[in-house]
Amino acid sequence: MATTMLASTSPRSDRVMRKRARGRFYWLRFALALVIALVMLFPLYWMLLTAVSTKADLYRSGLHLWPAHFTLDNFRDPIRNFPVTRWFRNSLVIAVLVTVITVLVNLLAGFAFAKLNFRGKNPIFLLLLSTMMIPIQAIMVAQFKLVVKLNMFGSIWAVILPSSASVFGIFLARQFFIAIPDELLEAARCDGAGIFRTFRSIVLPLCRPLVAVLTLMTFMYEWNDFTWPLIVFFSDNQKFTVPIGLVTDIKGQYTTNYGAIMAMSLLMALPMVVLFVAFQKYFVQGLARSGIK
Repeated sequence: MATTMLASTSPRSDRVMRKRARGRFYWLRFALALVIALVMLFPLYWMLLTAVSTKADLYRSGLHLWPAHFTLDNFRDPIRNFPVTRWFRNSLVIAVLVTVITVLVNLLAGFAFAKLNFRGKNPIFLLLLSTMMIPIQAIMVAQFKLVVKLNMFGSIWAVILPSSASVFGIFLARQFFIAIPDELLEAARCDGAGIFRTFRSIVLPLCRPLVAVLTLMTFMYEWNDFTWPLIVFFSDNQKFTVPIGLVTDIKGQYTTNYGAIMAMSLLMALPMVVLFVAFQKYFVQGLARSGIK
């Protein structure tokens, strides 16, 4: 009798204990995630706090987590004194064009390396991967000479075209397309679809997470890129992008006005925050399905 009762209650007791343990660990994980989130968000909050504080507030002694005097002058003054809106427009045009071209090229190249058979496919792919080992500084002189010979120096195409493909993006796309079953493509081919129609109608709808990852990574890199646009647009500040204008002009004039510098840095980071929020649903999914997480 006792053995029967023990046998009937033990699994239930185990489930209750496991449930209690999961409950304790849930709150532990939640608390840990909350602490990490606060630590990660604090620099952004500090940037916002500095941007809306007066200069006198910034030099007060002690730690202050709320501005004593709220002001927007840190945003107004640089916009009045420098062509900030033009810099933002230049950055937006370059980042959008590079992102559209790069994502298209990476998708087509990744699909070709993953699903098409052609002579020298594997050696060409290995050669592409090996170029990732070459630092960007090592090819800048050759890249500079190339855009000068093509009479593109000083134009936005001198920034856009050299960035219109990414070896890492091609690798990411190839890994994603390998996971798509060959039988699906064979079925489309049996129904009379050509290779481009198969890519557009069958493959492209399946790779939304990949497109989101490539879009986010490419836009982020181009939006923050500093060195190469500085070389191309060095002599004309009307063609500057936001990072160049922030570092060369605004930081030069507002050396000790940290409020103005932080205000412009906040405006510069805002598009990236919006883009990440818009694509965060697909971001981890795209990396996971590409085999990189």
